[in-house]
Amino acid sequence: MISRNGEFAQIKDDLTRRKNELEAKLVELTHEKITDDQVQDPGDQALTSTMESVRTSLQTAEAEEYKRIVHALEKLEEGIFGVCSDCAQQISDKRLRSYPDAARCLVCQELFEDKEKK
Repeated sequence: MISRNGEFAQIKDDLTRRKNELEAKLVELTHEKITDDQVQDPGDQALTSTMESVRTSLQTAEAEEYKRIVHALEKLEEGIFGVCSDCAQQISDKRLRSYPDAARCLVCQELFEDKEKK
C-alpha cells in the first residue's frame, strides 16, 4: 500500500524521470528536420506533409502528458497528491501505481469521459 502520509518517493521519482524524458523528446521533435530542403516531387511533398502531421500529433500527445506530469508533481509538492480533483476522495493506490499522473478517481474519470463523448 502507498503511504498516504509519506512523500510518495517512488512515484515522484518515476514522474520526474518521465518528465525529463518528455522534455528531451519534445526538444528533439521541435528541432528534427523532416526534409533536406531540396526540390520535392508530388510524392515527396505528400510524404513530407504526412510526416509533419504525424510529428505534430506526437508533439501534442507528449505535451499533454508533460502537462499532466507537471501538475501531478505540483500536487505532490502541495501535499494534495492522490486526491480526486472532482470528488475530493482519495484515488486508489492501484490507480496511482498504474497512472501516477491521474487527476481523478476511476469513477470520476469514467463520468468525465462519458460527458466528453456526448
